[in-house]
Amino acid sequence: MDFGCHDKDSGEVECYFEIHCDTGTSCAITIQMPNPEAVGCVERFATLLSYLLVIITFPFSLFECFKVVQEFERAVIFRLGRLRKGGARGPGLFFVLPCIDTYRKVDLRTVSFDVPPQEVLTRDSVTVAVDAVVYYRIKEPLNAVVRVADYSASTRLLAATTLRNVLGMRDLAQLLSDREAISHMMQASLDEATEPWGVEVERVEIKDVRLPVQLQKAMAAEAEADREARAKIIAAEGEIKASKALKEASLVMIDNPMALQLRYLQSLSSISAEKNSTIIFPFPMDFLKAFLGGAGPSTTHQPSVQMTQSLPI
Repeated sequence: MDFGCHDKDSGEVECYFEIHCDTGTSCAITIQMPNPEAVGCVERFATLLSYLLVIITFPFSLFECFKVVQEFERAVIFRLGRLRKGGARGPGLFFVLPCIDTYRKVDLRTVSFDVPPQEVLTRDSVTVAVDAVVYYRIKEPLNAVVRVADYSASTRLLAATTLRNVLGMRDLAQLLSDREAISHMMQASLDEATEPWGVEVERVEIKDVRLPVQLQKAMAAEAEADREARAKIIAAEGEIKASKALKEASLVMIDNPMALQLRYLQSLSSISAEKNSTIIFPFPMDFLKAFLGGAGPSTTHQPSVQMTQSLPI
């Protein structure tokens, strides 16, 4: 069995089926159907008139027939409402016929826009206002012109809707701490939705998250209380370590009585280093033994403890 199709001069498509039998005979079935891309008589006549107009008005018609698009632009050409074959033109020079050809320029550069602040209710029932910025570019100029009426407005509306949908599935803590993951998720969702339009979303960034004033005060009070609790714990741990160090120092001073005297001299040195008017009177503790009455256990090597008294001048 053979099958084939070919175009006819009348603008129709002729398809045929040819079946070969074992006996050597063959039978063919021919079907004729209209070609949707065929150019009609009216369109041929309009094209001919346009060429005649170019010839009659030559060379002035060249200013209207030759167009230029920049390196970052592409031109999508329509002839009598139909998209011309060959795809988008550019960059550089291209030719159009007057009266029957229309074209539309498409910018391929990256475009950015701000998503207006959206009032979002998070998963833990907290109302926040979030805004973002979206970067996109045209990847397929033909789809951007043919498949969507206004790709820019459609992308902006879709970005605002996607922002609300994505943030509605997150808690407040995730929204404040995991912005990068939210941006990637929003970018993937937007890119998937805008791919049929020929639009590629390159980047999405969460700009600002505004919380209610009462919630800000509550979070500030919570953070302050947490910091105070940690400060008290750190101070208590420091007291414990200091008491252990003082205990070890006292044991060293009991075994070496001169260590207390050296510590006393070191204290005097640190006091005298400061610029102040202070007089220090050493007062030996041995003078108080008569008043103490010898109470307490007697030691063979009792350290000589002295009292100091500071009087301002």
